[in-house]
Amino acid sequence: MDQRHDISTARHTRGFYRNGTDLEQAGRWRDGSLVRWRDNSLRPIGGWRERKTSFCTNPIRGMHAWETNNGSSYLAGGSHDALLVMTGGGTLTDITIGNLAAGRESAAANLGYGGQQYGYGYYGQPRQLSQNTVPLDATTWSMDNWGEYLIACHSDDGRILQWDLQTTNTLTILPSASTGETLGGSLFWTDTTFPASTATSAYPSGGEVEGQAAGNTTALHRFYSMPIKKGMTYNGEHVINGTNTSTNYTILYSISYDTISNVTRSNTVTYGNGFDADDSYEFVAADDGTLMVQVTANVATNEIFRFYYTIYSEDEALLLGAAPKNNSGVVVTEERFIFALGAGGNPRKVQWCAREDNTDWTPLATNEAGDIELQTNGQIMQGIRTRGQTLIITDTDAHTARYLGPPYVYGFERVGTSCGAISRKSASDVDIGVFWMGQRGFFRFDGNAVSEIPCDVHDYVFNDFNYDQKSKVWSFANGQYGEIWWFYPSAESTEIDRYVALDYKENHWLIGSLSRTAGVDRGVFQYPLMAGHDADSDIYDHEVGYNFDSETTFAETGPISIGTGDQIAKVTKLIPDELTQGDVDVTFKTRFYPNATETTHGPFTPTNPTSVRFSGRQLRMRVEGQKATQWKVGNMRIDATAGGRR
Repeated sequence: MDQRHDISTARHTRGFYRNGTDLEQAGRWRDGSLVRWRDNSLRPIGGWRERKTSFCTNPIRGMHAWETNNGSSYLAGGSHDALLVMTGGGTLTDITIGNLAAGRESAAANLGYGGQQYGYGYYGQPRQLSQNTVPLDATTWSMDNWGEYLIACHSDDGRILQWDLQTTNTLTILPSASTGETLGGSLFWTDTTFPASTATSAYPSGGEVEGQAAGNTTALHRFYSMPIKKGMTYNGEHVINGTNTSTNYTILYSISYDTISNVTRSNTVTYGNGFDADDSYEFVAADDGTLMVQVTANVATNEIFRFYYTIYSEDEALLLGAAPKNNSGVVVTEERFIFALGAGGNPRKVQWCAREDNTDWTPLATNEAGDIELQTNGQIMQGIRTRGQTLIITDTDAHTARYLGPPYVYGFERVGTSCGAISRKSASDVDIGVFWMGQRGFFRFDGNAVSEIPCDVHDYVFNDFNYDQKSKVWSFANGQYGEIWWFYPSAESTEIDRYVALDYKENHWLIGSLSRTAGVDRGVFQYPLMAGHDADSDIYDHEVGYNFDSETTFAETGPISIGTGDQIAKVTKLIPDELTQGDVDVTFKTRFYPNATETTHGPFTPTNPTSVRFSGRQLRMRVEGQKATQWKVGNMRIDATAGGRR
């Protein structure tokens, strides 16, 4: 007589297992998307809703949220060619500097051996690469806040930028320009003709005067005055056209705190005399003040002078002029030092400014600025604050920086080897440590040492992975649910299309499909925010409601069988365990041999019990959400007897 079996559909009720062969996944949940386990029940993650449309025209590769001193909330996001800021109310401001270096939306092939110096970038990666296809990273942003100011570094531009919350175009450039002027980092220019005119010697603030200077019947003057900001780099050039080409031109830069009147100036620096046509000039403002340009033309007849000036308006990020250039990233320590990572183009160098002074980067006996070259054979990938120290992760190992105070300021120690990060955005910090994705695994720093995390879905993630686009990998901590999420591109995709997540409180793994290119955890904003990979990089609130657009929420088990799998199961009933019957559908897939073709049965709408009829040596069960609600599924069971195929 046949014996009836009451079989549980999953012996282990939490998390996915996707390593090894099909039978190694027996009795476990093996596949799914947009689901999690809480209190031993399977349920959907929170949905999403659109918060800001058209945030950026290209994918966001770095995001940061912070609050100002008066409690206002800001969100910054950067693409390969832009940096933008959004207020909590949704006001969007483009703060891209005018001469931002060109970046890459995706990693690009650098053909041949000539693209970078040996030992740098992808020449230093542990994974072997072919000699004729060396990928150049997709451009990413590292961002932090220094007090209430935003600090940012574009991985290809390499300069450290600061944005001081100014959101209006208030900077006056070349007032009353006759030909044209455009704010926002573009080229400012005007054509001016110098006629023989009445004498004047006035230097009005914010204005301009042309004419003969008093006491000089031959020299003609034109003056421009405009506010300048400390640390900003100012560039300009002039071109001389006309019948009489003069070479006697003087450019004066005046750093002044007083209104310019008559010919009174303070701290005037004469950049040069006798400029020829097409000469150019550049300077870094040592302090806030006023820029004044005086042009002296010794001509007898009319002369046309064109003045070009490239400047950044007040709604743009400002350059920290004294900071090192060609950096790969930036992080602000708990002690309020700015760390430039890969400083000055050295991939192993960390350089920091004086405490509380982000314009002072020169080490002196009277300040705490400094630098160090890490003893590593890798390159610095990311820096992150954690539990009273700063963790610096390279592509081969990990180091800590602990504040010691003068004279050494910081002490550095290697805390892990063979644990390099896969990208510049792969690490997240939570209260129990830092977690990151490595080249072929996942790692955790607990405050003292680095350890590798056993991963139940290791084969699934790393055997179906587009390594050429690994620079796009990013992570964020979903602290509300005790999870760390990593987003990555699968083997057949050049853009992010999947995620893998660790529930570090209950110690299990989640997998799924979702295209998000950057994000931040809740805290500054009520919900986690993430950027979608769509035409306008829209920003979404996450973990709110149960809208998933066209995405499917589901979970599927590994093989289920009677005993050791040597008998054929004849299934007649499903005994559901769910919160509200009808919120999910259940489908079964059967096989008679591990590599045989599967047969699908269902979907079935669960009732108590649900009549079904199918047979197989092994079967899977798929649970799929059908309603926009928080459905819950516990330990489903099936009624089966051992028997033949018929």
